[in-house]
Amino acid sequence: MHPFKMSALAVLGATMLVSAAMAQEVDTLRKIKESGTIHIGNRDSSVPFSYKPTGSGDPVGFSNDICLKIVDAVKAKLGLPALRVQYTLLNSLNRIPLIQNGTVDLDCATTTNSVVRQQQVAFAPSHFVTNITVAVKKKSGITSLADLAGKSVATVAGSTSIQLLRSFRRTENLEVQEISGKDTADAFLLLASDRAVAYVLDDVQLAGLIAVSPNPGDYVILKDVVLRQEPYGIMLRKNDAPFQALVDQTVTQLMKSGEMERLYARWFTQPIPPSNININFPMTDAVREAYRNPNNKGV
Repeated sequence: MHPFKMSALAVLGATMLVSAAMAQEVDTLRKIKESGTIHIGNRDSSVPFSYKPTGSGDPVGFSNDICLKIVDAVKAKLGLPALRVQYTLLNSLNRIPLIQNGTVDLDCATTTNSVVRQQQVAFAPSHFVTNITVAVKKKSGITSLADLAGKSVATVAGSTSIQLLRSFRRTENLEVQEISGKDTADAFLLLASDRAVAYVLDDVQLAGLIAVSPNPGDYVILKDVVLRQEPYGIMLRKNDAPFQALVDQTVTQLMKSGEMERLYARWFTQPIPPSNININFPMTDAVREAYRNPNNKGV
């Protein structure tokens, strides 16, 4: 290789390493104080965690409410009662890079806290625990993963669900055709339109998507099929001890005070906007245990 090209590559590599290091060393509280703005990552269709009821405006939802409690804590910590909240729409593919590079301060949606992701970002104590399972149309007659052999299955690009499905396929020698949607709503359309016969995703998100669909009675969740149990956590940058401490303290206090259970009831067992549909997803034992013993352990 030409010496100049080697030098240029070395400089590029060094620059990338420095950039990555800088992205991991952002002082979030200082950044927020200097800008007067906190940046929150949202989704537009992750019912009832982070979604836009009318398709526009600011998002609402369970995870969003938790992040707004963190915003209140930041306001008090920095003495900024007029702190602005700026939302940025994220998806499974860009959420980690935009946290790392400082574009977004908190990812407030349905991100699974995994050991692999912990190498790139940090997580608040888990605010939800879900089961990765399968939704199908009732008329399909599908009752197990074995019934999916030779059929098309919808997943979300960049999600843990697609990784678990691939692992199961290798282990069980199950041949299926994967079809990926760009987000949860896009993947649900693959099932709704019969381009896929099944949809692999977290049970609570499947319940939300089915509840707000035009024909919820057409679908069934295979609750006896569990690929893995996964915790959701609010995502933030690594190596930022002051901000991590504030986030952890705020979320833990919500759990210990009982406020988290009230927020849960608001979004999972009561009518929610825009159509006043009740998802009717009572708190599970796994979620109760997460609130009794707050932790940010990954899977």
